[in-house]
Amino acid sequence: MAAIPEFDLNDIKRRMQGAVTSLRGDLGSLRTGRATPSILDPIQVDAYGAMMPMSQVATVSVPEPRLLSISVWDRGMIAAVEKAIRESDLGMNPQTEGQTIRLRVPEMNEQRRKEMVKVAHKYTEEARVAVRHVRRDGLDHLKKLEKDGAISEDDEKRQAADVQKATDQHIAEIDGVLAAKEKEIMQV
Repeated sequence: MAAIPEFDLNDIKRRMQGAVTSLRGDLGSLRTGRATPSILDPIQVDAYGAMMPMSQVATVSVPEPRLLSISVWDRGMIAAVEKAIRESDLGMNPQTEGQTIRLRVPEMNEQRRKEMVKVAHKYTEEARVAVRHVRRDGLDHLKKLEKDGAISEDDEKRQAADVQKATDQHIAEIDGVLAAKEKEIMQV
């Protein structure tokens, strides 16, 4: 059996796992009715002429189960942080007291829960697409190796089947992550 140059199935799997890890982070930032600092992670603040994550301009704490407290480090950034929160899809209204911004996490009604599930589905579809892009890159690479004569047609077909198997495993993992998050969101 000929050695397969330049094709690394583990690299393909690592890149697919990266999409799953990114999805977990995105879903972790979705509101479930309980206050967690991670729901502010995707918010980017226009600070000093650049977009920065919330964690680089303020400290976020949870003094009560339904309250987030954001301590902005630079007094001049308070308006930018408020604006970023209002423009996000969190549906929360910031209240400012000095250098502290308070965010009440409202009880989620059925409609808002369904909206959050839709956002979760959007993130999940993006992860699936990312995994499929990695699959396409791997299959294109295999076809090129076969065309160049570096591997046989049988080797190309066997490796392509391995890439497809890895794709199926990662898509199933993505679907499992979504199902768990959906259950968490819909729990009253």
